[in-house]
Amino acid sequence: MQSIRSWFPVLLGISLLVQPLRTAGHPVPAVQDTETKEQRDARMQWWREARFGMFIHWGLYSLLAGEWQGKKTPSSNGEWIMNDLQIPVADYRELARQFNPVKFDADAWVSLAKAAGMKYIVITAKHHDGFAMFKSKANSFNIADATPFKRDPLKELAAACQRQGIKLGFYYSQDQDWTAPGASALNRAHWDKAQDGDFATYLHDKSIPQIKELLANYQPYPAVIWFDTSTKNMTPQLAAEIVALLNQHPNLIWNNRLGGSYPGDTETPEQHIPAQGFPGKDWETCMTLNGTWGYKKNDLNFKSTETLLRNLIDIASKGGNYLLNVGPDANGEIPQPEIDRLLEIGKWLDVNGEAIYATGPSPFQRQLSWGRATQKPGKLFLHVFDWPKDGNLPVPMGNKIDKAYLLAQPQAPLTVKKNGSDGMIISLPATAPDPLASVVVLEFSGPVAALPQPLVQEAGGKLVLAAGDSIVVGKTLRVENPGNLGYWTDVNDCATWTVRINKPGLFKVVLEYATVSDATLTLGVGEQKLEIQPVKTGGWKNYQTIEAGTIKIAKAGDYTVRLGGSFKSGGAVANVKKLVLSPASP
Repeated sequence: MQSIRSWFPVLLGISLLVQPLRTAGHPVPAVQDTETKEQRDARMQWWREARFGMFIHWGLYSLLAGEWQGKKTPSSNGEWIMNDLQIPVADYRELARQFNPVKFDADAWVSLAKAAGMKYIVITAKHHDGFAMFKSKANSFNIADATPFKRDPLKELAAACQRQGIKLGFYYSQDQDWTAPGASALNRAHWDKAQDGDFATYLHDKSIPQIKELLANYQPYPAVIWFDTSTKNMTPQLAAEIVALLNQHPNLIWNNRLGGSYPGDTETPEQHIPAQGFPGKDWETCMTLNGTWGYKKNDLNFKSTETLLRNLIDIASKGGNYLLNVGPDANGEIPQPEIDRLLEIGKWLDVNGEAIYATGPSPFQRQLSWGRATQKPGKLFLHVFDWPKDGNLPVPMGNKIDKAYLLAQPQAPLTVKKNGSDGMIISLPATAPDPLASVVVLEFSGPVAALPQPLVQEAGGKLVLAAGDSIVVGKTLRVENPGNLGYWTDVNDCATWTVRINKPGLFKVVLEYATVSDATLTLGVGEQKLEIQPVKTGGWKNYQTIEAGTIKIAKAGDYTVRLGGSFKSGGAVANVKKLVLSPASP
C-alpha cells in the first residue's frame, strides 16, 4: 500500500501563505504533518534498510579545484571557493564556458556505488554557487545551457540508477545562492552588487521553479530531496510553499535543513558521528572521504578504509545511515583513491552485509569495549574491532544462545559459556578472519536480554565517567560531538553511569565542564550526594577542570551514579565532558 504524507495548514484558508503561529517566541511550521506512524514507517522502510549511500558534490567549483587566480581557498571545502575568495558573480559565471566534463560516465558512477555496497545516491543538483547540474528552463545558468557539455547529467544518472536498481536523490541549495539576486549568503555578506535583491523574488523566480523541475523531470526519482543551510530568510510561510510541492510526492524523503521550522524526515549530523545517535529518530551522518566535499586537487588526505568501514559500522550500531561523499573532478572522473577505498568496503560488505543492511541499533546501553553490535530479530551481530588476545569475547547478554558462528565462516560453530552475572563469553579462534572488522553472529529466541555494563575502577582505584559512557535521561540533555553532555535546558534531565566499585572508600571528585550559567550540579552515588557550584567559564566551549569535593562509597558493589543539575540564569545547566573519582585520604 502506498504511504501518503500530508502537511495541512494550521490556519484555515485557501492559501498556504499563512502567518506562522508562535509558541514562546519561536516560530512553528505554517503547516502540520498529519502522517500516521504506519504511513511513515512504510515510506521510510527502504531508507532505513539501506544504511549506506553515496553523496556526490560536483559542480562548477570542481573546475577550480580549490584555486582561483593563483589564490587557494582558505576553506577545507572546495565548493565554497566562490564565497571564500569573494569571486565576482560575472567572473564566476564566465567559468561555465570552460566546464566540459567529457569523461563523465553515469553508468560507471552507479556501478561504483553498487560495488561499494551503497543503496542510494544523492548528488548536488545545485550547490550554493547557484550553478545547476541539470537542464533548467527556470534559469539558464546550468550545465546544459551555459557550458560546451550540453548534456543533463541528472537525466543520465536517473537512467543508470533505474538500470542498476539504485535509488537516486537530489541535493538542492534552496536558500543560499551566490549568483542569484536576493538569495542568501552565509559566512560573508553579499560582496557583489549583482547579489542584491529580494529573497522572496529569488525563491519564486528560481528556487521553487527548479525544485518543481527536479520533482517532475526525473521520474521515478528523486527518492530523496536533500536541502541545505537555511537562514532566517526562509520563513515558515515561504517554506510552506516548498512543502506544498513536496506533498505532491507522497513517498519522497527530505531532510531537516529546509528551514521555516520544518523538521523534515532525517537528522543530518555532518562530519561527525553522534556519541549516542538520535534514539527514536531517522538520521544520517554525511562525511567526506578526505577533507573536502567538492574536488580539491591538493587534498590528498584520504581516510583509511579501516576508518571508513568502522564509521559505517558505528553509525549502523546507533541506528543511522552513512552518506559518504565523493568529489569528481572537472573531467567527470572520481579520484582513484576514493574508488579504491569504496571497492574495499564493498568487498567487506559482500561477506558481512547481513550485519549492516536492515539492522537495528545495538541493544546495549553503551558501546562495547571491543567493537559494536547490530541486530535483527533472533540474531545479534557482534562487530569485533579489537580481537581478544586470549580468545575470550565478553558479551553482556543473558539469553540462551542457540548458535554462535563467524559470519565469514558460518559452518564453524563457536563455543559459548557463562560469565557469571555479566553475561557470557564467546570463545574465538586465535586469528581474526578480517583485520578491519570481524562479525560474530549469535542466534537466539526472543528479544535481547541486555545486561548492565558497569564501568570498572582502574588498577589504582580511579573511576572515569566520560560523557560518551553515560545514559541520558530526559527531554533535552544529549551527548554532543566531540563527547560532552550538552543542551541541558531541562532541569529534570540527568545523566547516569553504572559502575562497579571493587575498592570502596573516600573519593575526590574532579569535574571537566563549561558553563555561562548560575548553575548547581548534584552528584549522587547510592545514598551519598555532593552538590557542586561550578563557576562560570565564559563560554560553552571554554572548558575548565575543578576539584568539586569528595564523596564516600562505603561498600563494594555495583552502583548507579547520577548527575543532575539546575540553573538560575544562562539558559542551560552546563556542558560536561567527564567526572573523575580518585581515591582520597580521609
